[in-house]
Order: sequence, then structure tokens, then C-alpha cells
Amino acid sequence: MSRTVVITGGSKGIGWEIARTFALNGYKVISGSRTVRENLPSEVSSNIKQLKINVKNREDHFKLIEAAIEWGGNLDCYINNAGFSEWRSIDAIDNNFLINIFETNLFGYFWGSQAATTALREGGSILNISSLAAKRGTLNNSAYSASKFGVTGLTQSLSKELGPKGIRVNAVCPVLIETPGLITALDAEYSPADKSKSIFLENFARTQTALGRLPTASEVAQLCLFLSSENASGITGQSINVDCGVLPN
Repeated sequence: MSRTVVITGGSKGIGWEIARTFALNGYKVISGSRTVRENLPSEVSSNIKQLKINVKNREDHFKLIEAAIEWGGNLDCYINNAGFSEWRSIDAIDNNFLINIFETNLFGYFWGSQAATTALREGGSILNISSLAAKRGTLNNSAYSASKFGVTGLTQSLSKELGPKGIRVNAVCPVLIETPGLITALDAEYSPADKSKSIFLENFARTQTALGRLPTASEVAQLCLFLSSENASGITGQSINVDCGVLPN
């Protein structure tokens, strides 16, 4: 029997790379996002189905579950990935901004996890794509960091709650990954890039990482593939960094 995975925000950035990697490894992939990816590569097109959803809407996550069961007959892994990032100083945060970042980054993960528990069976797993911001606060990043700290709490608590059912829950915490979403966020008024994205990323890689480079979306995807597999059957409740050694622990 083929394995089936659901991923939110799977049409671009890290999410697309995760979807592509799982599809290349024989998974049936249900990707849910606000936009769909046009002209899927032929090597993965038969293994990916795309649905337009809004992760803020609880009911949309159940639509993804229904699609997974209808197509694959089962659900093996649910990946909460869709997120929103923008640096803002505390005095610039308003109600709409805070609601948006928490509804996307935290509420959406709750709704996805809740929907997943209706279909996952023993051996299944939930993966939360989090951030290094879930482990340390940084300048002008209080809202995003707080939402990701919440993902850590969700991951740890659900691992205890679902463990007796044989369901594992883990989080993956990348540092800066060069995606369209990051580039947009770095263009914002309060970002640390100071209007020079390339110089900021080069300096960050040189001064903050152990390996002298930033991780790639592919490296995040490969960790997700491992964590969803039987090879990771003893790993749950963990938030694992993909950061090239920025924050050793």
C-alpha cells in the first residue's frame, strides 16, 4: 500500500520542496494552499493533488483529510507547514497583524493537528514546520517568535497525548532559508536586512553558522521524510534544528 501525506502551504518555498521530495519517494501528496502550483513537473505530477484552502479555516483541514482518504485510502503523515513571517517592532504591531500571524502560524497548526487525529493510526505522525525563532527571540520579531514558541508547546503536548495511540509528533526548526517568502519578509520596514538582503544573508551565514552557509529547503525536506518514516519510530516530541550550527543544543 502506498503512503499518503498531507501538507499545508505545499505550493511554494519550503512546502513545495517537501511536497516534491515526498512525491519523488512514492508518497501520494495532498497539498493544501491558497494558490496552486501551475505546470507540475512530470516526474511528480501523478503523485501530487492540489487543493485551494485557507489554513485559518478549521473546516478546510478536514477537507484535506477527506481528499487523502479518498485518494490514498489512509493518512500516514500530516505536515503543518503554511506560515507567515514579518518583522515588526512592538510599537508597530496592531490587532490585525497579531491576529493574522497567530491564526496562520499557530491556530492553523492546531486545526491541522486536530483534523489529522481523526485519520492517523498507529505508526502515523504529525510534523510541524517551525523555526529557530521557536527557541530564541530576536530583534523586532516578537510576534513571529511567540507564535513559533507556541508550536513548540503544541508539539510537546501532542506527543504525550497521542503517544499512547502510536502517533508521533515532531517539529522541524529551520533557520533562514532563501525562499520567496523570506525575501518578501526581508524587504519589510523592520527587517534586519537594512535594505540589503544579499549582504545580510551572507553576513549571517559567515558569522552565525558553524558551517559557513545557510541550510536549503531540500535539507529540510529530507529531515521531514526521515521523521515520517519507520526509521524514526523512536523519535517524538522533538523540535529539531536545521540551522547549519547556528544554535547547537
